[in-house]
Amino acid sequence: MKVSLTIDSEFKETKVKIETPKLSEPVQELLEFIKGRETEFLVGKIGEMQHILKPEDIHYFHTEKEAVIAVTSTGSYRLKEKLYELEEILPSSKFIRLSKSVIANLYELNRFEASFNGTLCVYFKSGAKEYVSRTYVNHIKEALKMNRRKSE
Repeated sequence: MKVSLTIDSEFKETKVKIETPKLSEPVQELLEFIKGRETEFLVGKIGEMQHILKPEDIHYFHTEKEAVIAVTSTGSYRLKEKLYELEEILPSSKFIRLSKSVIANLYELNRFEASFNGTLCVYFKSGAKEYVSRTYVNHIKEALKMNRRKSE
């Protein structure tokens, strides 16, 4: 992989250009890294108080009534973003959709328990649990395999 960097005070903004014959795993990792750097924090509310949240501190996001809630070790915060918006801005190497109403931080998962109907019950390090719908089971397995390969 070739890398070039041009620094010029005439540039108005930073622009990243990737030229590749195919979307390989190293290129995908680079894209995820760049995308992850863009989302340095989210703003969550408890009552009228606004809190700055780092994505890596969030265990999972879920919908509650018509709001999106970010759950951390310090509490639950209401966000302005919709789940599909979070899915677009958060790095997919760290966050994964569990169901239509839940996105989880892969690094906060503790264990899985299979159910008879083909779903999974996911337990977080915090002790909380959520269910993975059958639609997303294969996505979870694939994400865990990919992350396992990286660490070996």
